[in-house]
Amino acid sequence: MTPLQRYIAEEIATDHVDGLLSRREALRRLALLGVTTAAATALIAACGDNKKTANAPVTSSGPATSPSVPPGSANALPTNPITWAGPQGQLQAAWAEASNAKGGILVIHENKGLNDWVRSVAGRFAGIGYSALAIDLLSGKGGTAKFTDPAAATAALGTITPQEFVGNLNSGIGELGRRVPGKKLAVVGFCMGGGLVWQLLVSGASALAAAIPFYGPAPNNTPDFRRSKDVAVLAFYGEQDKRVNATEPIVRASLEQAGMVHQLVTEPNANHAFFNDTGDRYSAPAADDAWRKVQEWLTQYVA
Repeated sequence: MTPLQRYIAEEIATDHVDGLLSRREALRRLALLGVTTAAATALIAACGDNKKTANAPVTSSGPATSPSVPPGSANALPTNPITWAGPQGQLQAAWAEASNAKGGILVIHENKGLNDWVRSVAGRFAGIGYSALAIDLLSGKGGTAKFTDPAAATAALGTITPQEFVGNLNSGIGELGRRVPGKKLAVVGFCMGGGLVWQLLVSGASALAAAIPFYGPAPNNTPDFRRSKDVAVLAFYGEQDKRVNATEPIVRASLEQAGMVHQLVTEPNANHAFFNDTGDRYSAPAADDAWRKVQEWLTQYVA
């Protein structure tokens, strides 16, 4: 398995352990990744053991118990589909254009592809004055919309190489720069997308002024961010997200070694994917706090 496939597999197994997926559905999704039943059973058992060792209860303040409006959604602007020529073919995205944009934001989706929630996030950034481009990293496979089974879209993402991801993301940054000429740019990523933000910083992201990964795993045990030393990094973690939190010291040490401006925030009583208001782990207090901090960071380093 590739590191990304392993990460996705662990996420599926953790979702089952936390009661968000039935065992049958977890095994089905793992099979789409090429994981045998025996290996899937062992992985689920290991994730269960890790949860017991962590001894941290998983709580959810999801939409059913959090009626507040998701942060930024009240003023969100609509998105429009766009395409452009990428390094290996046509790339697709959702584009949300702000009036008199203060800057541009590249939005990197979770491991579910470019769905309605990601489009809404792009619209929220446009609503606060930053034109946003939410790239579809499944463009080379026909686009997220081609997949009627979201689990199949996730599995397809697991087959894409880091080099292809980074090439397409850099193309997205270039397209964003053409659409907001003369403005500073930033990147925001969630879950898998947060991990890809770290990958971008390793590859060199000189065109960016800021990077904001949400609960993104470190790309390896010793990431070298020195090629992106001028990027200001604001990273978010959920207190209960033990799996991704284990990689926080790795990126902290690498950011310090590169001499980068950075702030790493761990939201209390929040889990993985706490910002996604369509998911079971959504935490309104954590999302609200993160949105406020994101706006402050953008004002300081992008606007």
